[in-house]
Amino acid sequence: MQFIAKHLNDKFYLEKDQRIGLRDKIFREVVSNILIHREFLNPFPAKLVIEIDRVFTENSNKPHGNGVIDPNNFSPYPKNPKIAKFFKEIGRVEELGSGVRNIYKYNKVYSGAAPEFIEGDVFRTIIPLKPQDGEQASEQASEQGEDSTRKILEFCKTARSRSEIQYFSGIKSRRYFLKRY
Repeated sequence: MQFIAKHLNDKFYLEKDQRIGLRDKIFREVVSNILIHREFLNPFPAKLVIEIDRVFTENSNKPHGNGVIDPNNFSPYPKNPKIAKFFKEIGRVEELGSGVRNIYKYNKVYSGAAPEFIEGDVFRTIIPLKPQDGEQASEQASEQGEDSTRKILEFCKTARSRSEIQYFSGIKSRRYFLKRY
């Protein structure tokens, strides 16, 4: 993890009232997935490669399907249940399948781009570090969101109630405001 910290910047994200280091969250999941889902009898080396615009991993695998995994519609399968149970006991994983969902969720915030998970005899994970061409609008929306967050944080240098902050932000729906901020 120190190698990753040295070579990749860390952006933070507020989830409820908790600050999350996105780089650490994403790559803890990536490394955990490499260990938990590895086919240890296969001599193919596990790889984690950092390039200028992406990070990718390759890992030997016992496939239970082939092709790109859709994080909204997949059935996780425990490839090494004892290792998975150990990681869960020490608090490094949440539940089966949470790694793919978390990487997908947090990488969209981290870089504005969707990661790819490709299952086969070699399992590949591709983590884009920059938005692809079609995602420029998403990046711009993300920058606008960061700007409004900065304005709200500046406004809150003096203690404010939720309703004052909500009024300041111009968001009428309480539910949406609570979900977003």
